[in-house]
Amino acid sequence: WLNIRLLFETGSPTPDVPEDGILRLYSMRFCPFAQRVHLVLDAKQIPYHSIYINLTDKPEWLLDKNPQGKVPALELVREPGPPLLTESLLICEYLDEQYPLRPLYPRDPLKKVQDKLLIERFGPVLGAFFKASDGGDMEPFWAGLDTYEKELSRRGTDFFGGEQTGILDYMIWPWCERLELLKLQRGEEYNYDEARFPQLTLWLERMKRDQAVMAFYMEAEVQAEFLRTRAAGHPNYNLLVKEP
Repeated sequence: WLNIRLLFETGSPTPDVPEDGILRLYSMRFCPFAQRVHLVLDAKQIPYHSIYINLTDKPEWLLDKNPQGKVPALELVREPGPPLLTESLLICEYLDEQYPLRPLYPRDPLKKVQDKLLIERFGPVLGAFFKASDGGDMEPFWAGLDTYEKELSRRGTDFFGGEQTGILDYMIWPWCERLELLKLQRGEEYNYDEARFPQLTLWLERMKRDQAVMAFYMEAEVQAEFLRTRAAGHPNYNLLVKEP
C-alpha cells in the first residue's frame, strides 16, 4: 500500500505522482507524528503515495500547497481543491471516519471519548520523552507511562483496542517504539523497569508483530544516526529513502 518517493527539498520539482486518485501523504521518515498517519493508513490498508520532505530546506511547491510547511499533511486528491489536511490526530480521525473498514476508534461514544482523552493526555508524556532523549530526567516519562500501564491492566486485553490494535495503540506507539532509541542514547542510565510496566512490556512485544508497525518500524541505530546528523547541523533525511 506504500509507494515510496524520493526526498524533496528546496529547488526540487513538483513530484511526478500519477493522477490516479490515490491519497498523497507529505511526510518525513523520522517524524513520530507522521508515523501516526502511516500506521493508520497501513492498518486500514488504504492505498497512498508517500512524498518525503526535507524539513530543513522545504520545496517551494510544498509551501504553495501548505503555507505552514508542516508534515504530516494529507492531500485528498479526489476532493475539489484539493484540500490538504494537517495535524496527525485530525488526519487519523478523518481517515477512520472516511474509510470505515477496520475501524480503529471505538464505535461506542463513551469509549471513543475515553480513548480521545488518553490520547490527549499523552501530549505531556511525549514531551517528557523528548526531554529524556536530550539527556533530561527520565522519571517524568516513566510517570507518564504509569497511566497507560494501569489502563491496559484495567482493560485486561492484549491491546488498548481490545483483542486487536486500535487508535490509542497506534497514537502512542511512535514514542514507545523509541524506547530502544532512548536505551541507546542513555546507556547505563537507562532505567526502564519491567516490574513497573508488566502489561506494557508484553504490549510492546505484541505491537512489534503488528503488520502496520512492522511496515514502518525503524531500528534504533538508524534513528540515532539521523539525530546525530541533525545535531551536527546537517540532517540526513535520505538515510532510508528508496528509489521508487
